[in-house]
Amino acid sequence: MTIAGFLAPLAVYALVTALHLIVPARTVDGYVTDPTTGKPLRYRLNGLIVFVLTIALWALACQSGWLAWDFFWTTRWEGLAGACVFGLLFTAAVVLPEPSTGKGLLADLFLGRAPNPQWLGGRIDAKMWLYMVGATMLGLNIYSFAAHHYLTHPGDPSPGVALYAALFTFFLSEYLFFERVHLYTYDFFAERMGFKLGWGCLLFYPYFYTIGLWSTAELPNPHTPTAMLVAAAAIFFAGWSLARGANMQKYTFKRDPTAKFLGIAPEVLTDGKHKLLVNGFWGVSRHVNYLGEFLMAIGLALALGYPTHIGPWLYPLYYVALLVPRQIDDDRRCAEKYGALWDSYVKRVPYRIIPGIY
Repeated sequence: MTIAGFLAPLAVYALVTALHLIVPARTVDGYVTDPTTGKPLRYRLNGLIVFVLTIALWALACQSGWLAWDFFWTTRWEGLAGACVFGLLFTAAVVLPEPSTGKGLLADLFLGRAPNPQWLGGRIDAKMWLYMVGATMLGLNIYSFAAHHYLTHPGDPSPGVALYAALFTFFLSEYLFFERVHLYTYDFFAERMGFKLGWGCLLFYPYFYTIGLWSTAELPNPHTPTAMLVAAAAIFFAGWSLARGANMQKYTFKRDPTAKFLGIAPEVLTDGKHKLLVNGFWGVSRHVNYLGEFLMAIGLALALGYPTHIGPWLYPLYYVALLVPRQIDDDRRCAEKYGALWDSYVKRVPYRIIPGIY
């Protein structure tokens, strides 16, 4: 069981990779350009289909008795260790062969060297592959942890666990459905491939994101009032509306600066060379999408019905630790890129993330 659990993440990643290569995919242009050709990088996108097929194969294996429904729960520590080792090996493999950035080995290992590596003649993009395997492993963990709760408390399971799993299913499915939109986000045009992205997607994403259920799966039904569950779902979907709406508006604008979004014509500030969107979601705050991420995480924490338990709250606290520094770094990059135009935008949209507060 120990060896099987240790190797389980690698087996999942191998299966996802095989399905990604076999399953038909749509090929699209991204936002990032290839420095050698000046043309947009091309991406094969089939993450949602791969995710569904992998979950279906897992369910079939459990239903047939080949695998226990809570296998990923009972081997969670071994799986965590296996994912950690693989993530470290992956980091070394993608960083060390690349030329140094001049920032030092430790900085290169953490932040990476190559900006957007692609393998097998472009059939696999490293960043999209990482997000796909991470999301799939996260889904398997969520479902296996939830199954453990139902096996532990068959007579009185918590409806909050079902809600939590359902909200996370929506979270993962819609992310993979909108794969093309994420090609226009910070990760793709600003970050390099190193420990932060590699180890982060192979271990931190699929294991830490389960921290709420990891810390409460064995606890009994807290008998959360229905109103609290409804409120948790409402907070989650309010956050999703902000995050997805902002990302879709920016995606629409980058593809066609004159196109309307939700019936709203774009309003811009320009210096004749650059254009900055200043209405709709992007007129509320400079990163209202991050506020959406915070709210989704809070909704997930509340869904489990243990508001005084620290475990579920580590997930939203992580988003604060991740996104606030990212927003500061993004503001710095934009100030360097846009100069006086950015100063005008900051005056027009003074709040960084939370309107009226920050």
